[in-house]
Amino acid sequence: MFDVSRDNSAVMKVRRQRIALFRDLAAPLPKPLKLIDVGGTELFWEKMGFADDPDYEITILNLSRTDSHHSNIRLVAGDARDMRGFADGAFDVAFSNSVIEHVGGPSEQRRMAREVMRVGRRYFVQTPNWSFPLEPHFLFPGFQFFPLALKVFLIQRFSLGWYPKIPDREEALAAANSVRLLKRREVEELFSGGTIREEKIFGITSSFIVYGGW
Repeated sequence: MFDVSRDNSAVMKVRRQRIALFRDLAAPLPKPLKLIDVGGTELFWEKMGFADDPDYEITILNLSRTDSHHSNIRLVAGDARDMRGFADGAFDVAFSNSVIEHVGGPSEQRRMAREVMRVGRRYFVQTPNWSFPLEPHFLFPGFQFFPLALKVFLIQRFSLGWYPKIPDREEALAAANSVRLLKRREVEELFSGGTIREEKIFGITSSFIVYGGW
C-alpha cells in the first residue's frame, strides 16, 4: 500500500512532479493568472505552495462552500458538470485534479469535460488510470475490475482506503458507484486534441494528465 499521508511517499512525489509541470506551463503566462480548480480543495493548493501567492487568483468550485483562509483563494459552490455561472473563457486556466472519475457515468464525464474546456482558455486535468493495479480510492488491488456485487460485499464488511465500512447496502452501492476510473482511450476522447502525459509509479502508469490550449 502507498502511504499518501507522508510528504515523501510515491504518490506525493508524483503529485509534486505534476505541479512542477503545471508551473512550467504557467510560467510564460501573464500574471496574475486567473484559475478555476474544479472540484478541488484549499488544502491541495496549500501543500503545493500556491496559497497567498499573488501571481495566482484561484477560484475553487466544489459541491459545498467553505470560508477561504488565503487572500488569493475564493471558494464557491457548484457542479463540475454545469458551470453556467461562469462565461466562456472566464479563466486563464481550468484545473482539475482527481475529480472527473467521481462525477458519474460516461455522459456526466463528457459534460464535465466540455465545461472545463468551455470556462478555461486552457485546461489541465489529472485522473487516475483504470488499469493501475491498486485502485486509488479503496486502496484494494484490482478493486475496479470486480463485479459490482463483490464491490458492495467488500464495502459492507471492511474499511477500504478512504471509505469506512458501510453496512447499509444502499449506501454501500452508492459508494461503489461513486468512482468510474478512465482508460487512456476515454481520456483522449473526452479531451480531443489535448496532450496526454502518463504519470508512473514503479514504472506503471498510475494516472493521466491531459492539457490543452497552451
